[in-house]
Amino acid sequence: MDLYPAIDIRAGRVVRVRRGDPSSEIVYHADPAAVAEGYARDGARWVHVVDLDRVFGVGQQTGLITELARRFPLRFQVGGGLAAPEDVAAVLACGVERVIVRGAAARDVGWLEALAARIGGSRLAVAIDVLGDGPRAGRAGAVEGLTAADAATLARGVARAGIRTVIHTDLGREGLLVGTDVAGAAALARDCGVDVIVSGGIHTLDELKRVRDAGLAGAIVGRALFEGRFTLREALTCSSS
Repeated sequence: MDLYPAIDIRAGRVVRVRRGDPSSEIVYHADPAAVAEGYARDGARWVHVVDLDRVFGVGQQTGLITELARRFPLRFQVGGGLAAPEDVAAVLACGVERVIVRGAAARDVGWLEALAARIGGSRLAVAIDVLGDGPRAGRAGAVEGLTAADAATLARGVARAGIRTVIHTDLGREGLLVGTDVAGAAALARDCGVDVIVSGGIHTLDELKRVRDAGLAGAIVGRALFEGRFTLREALTCSSS
């Protein structure tokens, strides 16, 4: 199982926003490069980067992402509301390993097949945001997410398009440190023929062990690291043992 320590970037800083609400921003670090350097020093192989400026439609952090990819011996997986093929290509040109495509765009399987043919399926992942059994309060009072059945339909389309990797996020749990939907993610991997990376809510090493033991491809961890629930080295050891 691969571990993906996260760097969410907004206005050049490493931040957290609670379930997509920009007004909930907490700044964790003023320098994303310092965070990436720490991840590299502690043994990370991958880093998960989200360009929140692009998500919120107020710009983009492509230059900073290029700097990070050039400076550090890490494999970068980058997301942030990406859908247009030219935007996907521009982020890949930063020197990153993989780009995450917005799930809403990926529902058009023909479009996704064309993108995979142009970019290469191994360079792409698709975000699958679900609403499981986590808390419902969130964006404008309600979190939007797919049902399990709709998530499975999307994942099968992703596999048919020649893309192996999906990012499974339970929006009802994201950023709350209440645990992630391991069972739902494992069902998606088992039934749909995709490699599933889970995101949202991981807060203990035992949770990481559950992800590992379920045979999932990876886990994204952010808030738990910044708030000292465990160290990156502990998480890496747990993920590989």
